Parts: sequence; structure tokens; C-alpha cells
Amino acid sequence: MLDPANLLMLALLWLTLGGVLTVLAVRTFRRDQREYRRFKRFRTTKRRQKMLRRWLLISFTLFGGLSLLTLLASGAFAAPLLADVQAWPWVSWLLGVLAARPSVTGGVLVGLAIGVITVTVIAIISVRNEGDEVVSLGDVQAILPRNRQELVLGGLLSINAGIVEELLFRLALPALLFATTGNAIVAVVLSLLLFGLMHSYQGLTGIIVTTVLGAVFMAIYVLTGSILITIIAHALLDLRSLVLIPMAIGGVHRIDGRRNPLAFKPTATPTTPAKPATLTEAEPEAEAASSDTAAEAAATTPEPAP
Repeated sequence: MLDPANLLMLALLWLTLGGVLTVLAVRTFRRDQREYRRFKRFRTTKRRQKMLRRWLLISFTLFGGLSLLTLLASGAFAAPLLADVQAWPWVSWLLGVLAARPSVTGGVLVGLAIGVITVTVIAIISVRNEGDEVVSLGDVQAILPRNRQELVLGGLLSINAGIVEELLFRLALPALLFATTGNAIVAVVLSLLLFGLMHSYQGLTGIIVTTVLGAVFMAIYVLTGSILITIIAHALLDLRSLVLIPMAIGGVHRIDGRRNPLAFKPTATPTTPAKPATLTEAEPEAEAASSDTAAEAAATTPEPAP
């Protein structure tokens, strides 16, 4: 760990912070947005799966690597930062209430869980009855899985995001910001803003929503003192979006991507055959082999429900 009391070590901490921010900026504003625009034009599940696997690998190595590097440089400041935030008057009061009345803590957790489940069920029933597309906050429709193979990748992406994003944005980066600035408020606020900006490919609404969710995850971390609980909460929320809802609304678990090479959007009537699509839009790059073109003209009707 670098000691900010030493001017040379402090300079190295600032250099580390600058490097992390630069990498995140390049990934977010150049690669992520460009790749997501391309991804939305893909019509075959083969190309979608290839990009999803690429994102999974990059997220694991990039965010995981940045987390490891940042924790090596400033990980010792994670505990002092947490203690500083927990000492804020309103946080300290809330922690006292929760500690004095464990039943209240349990009730709040159960209530939140019931609330999330209820909202999810109501949304699923509403969409299925109306036959509309899945309503989402932010531009995330394109990434929703459309067959069994994509569903597996969606689950892996959800678990990976819960781990690496929480380690980076709730633990490592706030510790580095606290080590360099010495200000807990700056560390918390900037880490939340950066978390939101990392999802800029989802548009302004996506940035706002993810920033709010980041604040919720930060609150869970501060109130429980456990990054593991925060990781689980994040992963479960993403699994709800990328696994549960596509299964419940689009019935994507019934669709075999190997037999149905064209990737259709999830609908509220999973057992109804989708209208055959044609690849009339220009793709940014040609298919790798003629077999892909033949596959695109293959069976386009989702596999019937058992």
C-alpha cells in the first residue's frame, strides 16, 4: 500500500488514479458506445453471442485487473473510509436504530425483497397481457437474451458484473479517491458518478438509473459493512433483468439458438411463432463464412414449448 503521507507515494497514488480514470474513459466513451451501436444492428445470434463473450472477458479482465491494481495501491484505506462514512450523523443514527432493533433490519430487508418481487411480477403480468415489449429504463433492450445460449451468457454477465463492478466502484475506487483527496464525501460521490457514466451507452436515462442503483448498493455496503452482501445484491438484480424477465416474458429458454440463428426480440407471447425477419439493414462487417449466410435463412420459428 502506498502511504499518502509521503509526497512521492502520494504522487504515485494520483498517478494510479489518473491511469484508472483514463482507462475507464477510453473504454466507456470510445469502445463501449461504438460496440453497443454495432451490437444493436446484429441480426444473428452467432454474432450476438460472440460480442457477449467478448464483453464478459473484457469486463472480467479490465474491471478485475483495475480492482486488483487499485486495491494493491490503496486497499488499506477501504476500512478507514467505511468507518468515516458510518460516522456521519445520519448514518450513525440509522446504524444505531438497526442495531438496537434487529427485527427492524429483518423487516426492512424482507420488505425490500417483497417489493422487488411484487414489482417484477406485476410488470411481467402486465407485459404478457398487453403483448408489448419489455419496458426498460435506459437503452438496454438490445442486450436482453433471445435464446438459451444467450441466456447462459446473460447469467454469466450478471454474476461477473456483481463481482467486479462492486469490487471496483464500491471498494477499490472509493478507497483510492479517499487516499488521494482525504475526503470521504468526494470519494463516495465521485465513485457513484463514475459508476453511472460507465453505463453511458444506455443513454441519459441509463446513466441516471445506474447512478441511483449505485447509491443503493453503496448504502447496502455502508449499512452492512459487507462487500459480499453488496455483490450478491448486485448480481441478483442483474439476474432479474438478464435471466428472469427474458424467461418469463419472452420464453427464451425454449428457443435453441442453434436451430434458430436469427435473433428475435423477446415478446410477451413466447409460444407464438415470430414473423420471419430479413437482413435488409447494412451490417458493419461481413459474416465470416458463407455458412453463416445460409444459417440466417434457416429455421426462424422459435422451438415450440414442451
